[in-house]
Amino acid sequence: MLVVLLVAGGLILSKGLSSATLFYKNADEAVAQKAQLGQKRFRLQGIVNSTPREGTGSVEFTVAYNGVAVDVLHTGSEPALFKPGLPVVVEGHWDATAPRFDSDRLLVKHTENYKKVNDPNYGKKHPDRVPPTQKAAGAAG
Repeated sequence: MLVVLLVAGGLILSKGLSSATLFYKNADEAVAQKAQLGQKRFRLQGIVNSTPREGTGSVEFTVAYNGVAVDVLHTGSEPALFKPGLPVVVEGHWDATAPRFDSDRLLVKHTENYKKVNDPNYGKKHPDRVPPTQKAAGAAG
């Protein structure tokens, strides 16, 4: 009886883990493995190398990796930082009727380069933000 329970538990755990895991493919890998991937859901990563074209509730763009480009049709929300030249990860599957990737989740990797603001008109341009000089004065006092 215990052996049957252990085997059943192992099968359930194995099935749950395999279906819960989404794997990443670079654009060049995804194109090379398109036949094997079929309609399976996965994450595609690359650099946005075209200007996104807005549609009705969707956006079209191209991502590339190692010189291989993939057309993407994304439905759903898009991050504020989304623009050409940034690395992205789109989640979805290959379209069955068109040579593109259909996405419903879009993640943007932003740079870690932060700029120091030395603009004397910063407060006028961004009245909703506290200028850096006031932050420093407030922290000291």
